[in-house]
Amino acid sequence: MENMVNVKINGVEYSVPNGVSILEAARYAGIEIPTLCFLKDINEIGACRFCMVEATGPRGLGLVTACVLPVNEGMEIFTNTEKVRNARKKSLELILSTHNKACLTCIRSGNCELQKLCKEYGVEDANYYAGKMPEFIYDDSAAHMIRDNSKCILCRRCVAACKQQYVSVIGANNRGFDTHIASAFDKNLSEVPCISCGQCIVNCPVGAIYEKDDTAKVFEAINDPEKFVVAQTAPSIRVTLGEAFGKPIGTNVEGKMVASLRRLGFDKVFDTDFAADLTIVEEANELLERVQNGGTLPMITSCSPGWINFCEYYYPEQLGHLSSCKSPQQMFGATLKTYYAKKMGIDPKNIVCVGIMPCTAKKYETGRDDQNAAGVPDVDYALTTRELARMIQTAGINFDMVPDEKFDNPLGDSTGAAVIFGATGGVMEAALRTAVEKLTGKELEAVEFTDVRGTKGIKEATYNVNGMEIKVCAASGIENANKVMEDVKNGTSPYTFIEIMACPGGCVNGGGQPVQPASVRNFTDLKGLRAAALYEADKNMPLRKSHENPAIIEAYKEFFGEPGSHVAHEVLHTTYKARKKYN
Repeated sequence: MENMVNVKINGVEYSVPNGVSILEAARYAGIEIPTLCFLKDINEIGACRFCMVEATGPRGLGLVTACVLPVNEGMEIFTNTEKVRNARKKSLELILSTHNKACLTCIRSGNCELQKLCKEYGVEDANYYAGKMPEFIYDDSAAHMIRDNSKCILCRRCVAACKQQYVSVIGANNRGFDTHIASAFDKNLSEVPCISCGQCIVNCPVGAIYEKDDTAKVFEAINDPEKFVVAQTAPSIRVTLGEAFGKPIGTNVEGKMVASLRRLGFDKVFDTDFAADLTIVEEANELLERVQNGGTLPMITSCSPGWINFCEYYYPEQLGHLSSCKSPQQMFGATLKTYYAKKMGIDPKNIVCVGIMPCTAKKYETGRDDQNAAGVPDVDYALTTRELARMIQTAGINFDMVPDEKFDNPLGDSTGAAVIFGATGGVMEAALRTAVEKLTGKELEAVEFTDVRGTKGIKEATYNVNGMEIKVCAASGIENANKVMEDVKNGTSPYTFIEIMACPGGCVNGGGQPVQPASVRNFTDLKGLRAAALYEADKNMPLRKSHENPAIIEAYKEFFGEPGSHVAHEVLHTTYKARKKYN
C-alpha cells in the first residue's frame, strides 16, 4: 500500500503509515506504550524517557524513545521486554527521588498519571534513590491556582500548554539538579501576564498545579441560615461533569447535576444559560447599533475572561473592539442580585451566588472591577467542574442514583442558543440567530449556522443579510486569537463580528474541566465529543433563539425595559482597562 511501511511489533508483522512514531505505530497494533511528558502536537520532546522500547536501528537493537522516533521499513520493535520494564521502573524511581510523596492528601490522588504508573510497574521502594532534595517553589499568589513544585516531575507539559496559549509565562529555570518550572526570574504568577486560563492544570499529569479550592467557603455559606445561596451552572458543565463519575465523554448529565446541587443544600439551582440568552439579546443589540451607527468594528465577544485578560495585557489599544457585555456568569449574578432580589424581596447582601464553571479564569473574573451591579459582588464564588465533583463526593451523594431534576424558574429557563455557548463558535451562532432575525425582520427558519461549528482554531463565514455583507470569525485558543488580533491591530481585519474563546475548542476544553490523562487527550477528540453533546441538546430544545426565551422577555418587561436601556447598561455591561504585562 502506498505510503505504508512494514514493521514487526512484539513478533507480529504490521503495515503502518510511513513516518508515524513508534508510539503511534504501536497503537495501530492495539498496544498502549505508557508516557508521561508526551502530548501530541504540543509536547513531543522525549524528556521523561518513560516511553522507552527496544527497536532495531543502525547499531542493532537498543532502547529508544517511542514518542519521537519514527518507524522505518523493516523495523523490529519490542514494547514489553525485561530490559524495557526495568528501564521504565528506574525512570519512575528517579522521578520519585525528588518528588513529594504525600499522595493520600494530594488533589490528584486516584487520578494521577505518575501514581498509576508506579502501581503498574510495582515501584515499592519510593526512596530507592533517596538523597538531597531540591528547594521547591510554592506559589499561591494568583487568584485562580496554586503551583507546588514539590510535586513537579519536570515533564514540561504545562510549559508547552502555556506556549500554545501564546503567553509563555512559565518555563524551565536553571539547569541540572536545580532545574525547576517557574516564571522568569522566579517571579510569582501574580507578577507576570498569566491570563488565568488553566490550560497548564488540565495538561499536568500530577498534582503540581491545581485550582484554588473554594468548596469550604461554599459549604460554609450553605450552612449559614442567614444566606440565600444560589448555584448557576455554565452551559458546558452538563456534558463534562459526568466524566468525574465514570461516564463516557460527552454524556449529558444535566438532570443529575441539578439534583446533586439541590442535595448539596443550595436554595436555588439556576442555569447560566438564562444569562447566555440575556447576553445574546444585549450583544446582538450592541452589534446592530455599531453596524447601523458607525460604531467600532469588528465587535469582539467578551464572554471568555481568559481572552479578556489577554486583550488587556497584549492588545490594550484594541479594547474598544470588545463588546461591553458582561460574561454570562457575571450577567447572571448581576441579574440575580438586582431583578430577582427585588422580585423576591431578598436583600442582595444576603445572596451568595456560586458559579459552576469550566474555567479557572472565572475565579479571577469574580474580583474584577465594575462587577457589582447591586453594590456587592455580582458573583461570590466560581467553582470549577472538578470542585463541584469533589463537593458531591464529599457529601456522600451517589451521582448515579439521584433522579433527573429540572432547574428552578425563572432564571433556569433557556434556549438552545444558550447551551451551545460552551463550544467554540457557539456564541457566534447564537448571536447570528438573533441578529439576522432583527436585521431582516423575518423569522429565521433554518437556525443552524454550521460554518462556525467544529473545533478548528479559526473559522470564518460570510452572510448576506438584507443586502449587507456580514463577515464573521470564531477563534479559539490564544495562539489563534493573536493571529486574528494582529489583523485587527493593523486595520486589515475584514470581519464585522469576531468570537474569541481563550481555550482551544472553547469552554468544553476549559482549564476547570475534568482532567483526562494524556492517553485520552492525545488520541481522543475530547473537544469534539463534548461539543457534539451540546449541539444535540440544542437540537432538542423547544426554543432555539435567545430573544424567544419567555423568561428573558419577562425580565425586560418587568425590569430592564429594552435591550441597551440605561438600566441594562448599569446592570449588564462593564468596562475594561489596559494592564501592565509586568509589575
